[in-house]
Amino acid sequence: MEQVRIGVIGVSGRGVLYKHWHNPDGQSVVTGGADVRQDALDEFSKGVGKDVFVTLNYRELLERNDVDAIVVTSPDFTHEEYAVAALEAGKHVFCEKPMAITTDGCDRVLETWRKSGKKLMVGHNMRYMRIFRTMREIVSSGAIGEIKAVWVRHFVGSGGDWYFHDWHAVREKSTGLLLQKASHDIDMIHWITGVYTKKVAAFGSLDFFGGDKPDDLTCSSCGEKDTCTEAQFNTRQQCAFRREIDVEDNTVVIMELENGIKASYQQCHFTPDYFRNYTFIGTEGRIENLDDESKVIVRTRSLSKKWKNYADRTYDIKPARGGHGGADPVICKDFVDMIVSDQDPLAIPEAGRMSVAVGCAATESLRNGGRVVEVSPLQKA
Repeated sequence: MEQVRIGVIGVSGRGVLYKHWHNPDGQSVVTGGADVRQDALDEFSKGVGKDVFVTLNYRELLERNDVDAIVVTSPDFTHEEYAVAALEAGKHVFCEKPMAITTDGCDRVLETWRKSGKKLMVGHNMRYMRIFRTMREIVSSGAIGEIKAVWVRHFVGSGGDWYFHDWHAVREKSTGLLLQKASHDIDMIHWITGVYTKKVAAFGSLDFFGGDKPDDLTCSSCGEKDTCTEAQFNTRQQCAFRREIDVEDNTVVIMELENGIKASYQQCHFTPDYFRNYTFIGTEGRIENLDDESKVIVRTRSLSKKWKNYADRTYDIKPARGGHGGADPVICKDFVDMIVSDQDPLAIPEAGRMSVAVGCAATESLRNGGRVVEVSPLQKA
């Protein structure tokens, strides 16, 4: 196959990735789009071209002969249905993370994929960010010895805007934010350590958002819009303090990985700043990233230092163009290369499944008193 013809389900939001795939003179071209909103399809048509096929019924897109691959960038609760339907229709699939909102849903996608003979990858784009690829290379080189501990802190400075003004804040449609938001972080822990999580225990609650406001209240119609910071800065409309909100905005997870590594993960959605810090501690040193993604710091044991027993080394990370620290264009290229060149993607389906399995287990734990929960292992192919 010299050129991959791509159809997009969910053309707004993460659906704007289509811009990296639409290259009529290159290896991929966007030939169609499906969405539940006509205004989103209209905007999509402006970007791709007025002759592109658009539909409000995604199955019409799957029936087309001029679509080789499907990109699923719709809301999380639709991923399982759309990915399974696309694979069954004989299409290759790029599924935005999380693969599904349940572990069973992920297993259904994997089973369908294995039977289909088609290609599948998951949108874990942090695997393609320069800073985390650098960290993985350093860890893999043995510079800090054998990893024994991992600490991850995630301050979601725009958490209200991104996750509490729409469907993300309802567990029926998201399960919880340890899938939607933490799935990236869980995947990074797995990818950089090279092993999956065996069991978890977690604590969490809804400490800031939610409340007693009507579910149909919108920021633009609210009498408090001039004094509420969530109204002033949000780009979505549902009130972040409405009654239906039932996902946690403040969570702590402890994890034990396959080879005994102990990991901790903290996530908070009402911090004023955005900060994502990873620390990996090994038998010979530790490594961490700065929050602005500009540097990786490595500290290793050193007997030559008189007043301190470590030596520092800093790696400067060059800025990259494209969304998510330059990751978006690279992950899009990897999807095309997977199909055209038959090469394995960096964001493998099994890893997508395991990030969801850990998120589901942690969510089960925190909603049941913090008890230890075993993570469902990968099913054998």
